[in-house]
Formats: sequence, structure tokens, C-alpha cells
Amino acid sequence: MFTEIAEAVIHGEVDKITALVQQALNSGASVHDILEQGLIAGMNEVGQRFRDYEMFVPEVLLSAKAMQAGLNLLKPLLAGTGGPGRGKVVIGTVEGDIHDIGKNLVISFLEGAGFEVIDLGTDVSPQRFVEAIKQEAPQILGMSSLLTSTLPAMHKTIEALIEAGIRHQVKVLVGGAPVTQAYADSIGADGYAPDGASGAMKARQLVGRP
Repeated sequence: MFTEIAEAVIHGEVDKITALVQQALNSGASVHDILEQGLIAGMNEVGQRFRDYEMFVPEVLLSAKAMQAGLNLLKPLLAGTGGPGRGKVVIGTVEGDIHDIGKNLVISFLEGAGFEVIDLGTDVSPQRFVEAIKQEAPQILGMSSLLTSTLPAMHKTIEALIEAGIRHQVKVLVGGAPVTQAYADSIGADGYAPDGASGAMKARQLVGRP
């Protein structure tokens, strides 16, 4: 049953996934098991294949769509069990940058890994990030940048967190085409990921829930 759900996610079978998840619920399977052994297991495999260049962005997006369809059935039930369980992530593309494809891929993998994600969108100012962290109290702040010219906005955001006295409350995860591990280290970020699948893996490491 769970293997079928995972396979439907891997192959992006959007129409099939809802029926499989409903069947699992009707059979008495727990919401947690459907999520962990079905949807998350499927997206974990998608992430591995993506890292191994066995799957590409269009296929990953279809898998993410299937995963989301299954998750939509579970969300009302998860609300009663304390949510997906791996934590909350506030994420956005930094100020001056309106690119969101990479960010949206990261979100798909994060949700597929069981995180609750608050998407602030694109062109997000340091102050907006600060306000969101105060309001949402996430475990992780994710920042994306595609333009070299907008990289300084990542540093400014971390400085804004320090000035607001909340830097210690959140782990900062950065990524995007011009971002490197060296740059992440230089601005004091807690983690760097080169792609969406790696982003979800790093997020799990940052919250200590692999």
C-alpha cells in the first residue's frame, strides 16, 4: 500500500495518488505512516534520483504535484496530530531578485520531507524576513538568490536578524546559482545547498531530524 503511494509520487501520477491515499485512510492506515512511508518516502527517492541526474526538473515538478495532491488529503488530519512534524521553514527569494523556480523546487522537496513551509515569495526585504520570523517562529530561514548582484541581500538579512536579536532563534539555509559554500560561510549562514533535493536534506540535518 505505502509502496504504491511512493511509486505514484515518483512517477508523478497525480490522478492515481488521491485514490491510493484515500484507500489507505479507508483501510485504517495512520496518517503518519501514509505521510512517512508513502509520500515522504517517494519524494526522498525523487530527491536521490534528481541528485544522481536520473530525474530532471520537469519530472520533479510532476512528482511534487502528485505529492502535494496526496498531502492535501492528509493536511486536515495532520492538523489534529500536530502537523507534519519536522518543523517550519520560512523561505523567500532575496531583495532585488524575482526568480522563483529554484525556490519553488526547494519548497516541493521541503514539503515532501514533512516540513511546513511559509513562502514569502520573491524580492523579500531583510525586514520582511525579520517580521516573518517573529510572527511564524520557524526553525529554519531559507534564502534564495539567482543573481550575483543580489547576494549582498543575504548578508544584510542575517545582519538584520542580529540587530533584531533573533539570529539565535533560527537556522539560516542559503542557496541559488551564484551561492557557494564559501560565501555561505563568509556571511555566517548555518547551511548551504546547491539544489532543492540537497536543501531538504540539509534542512533535516539542521533541525536534527534526518
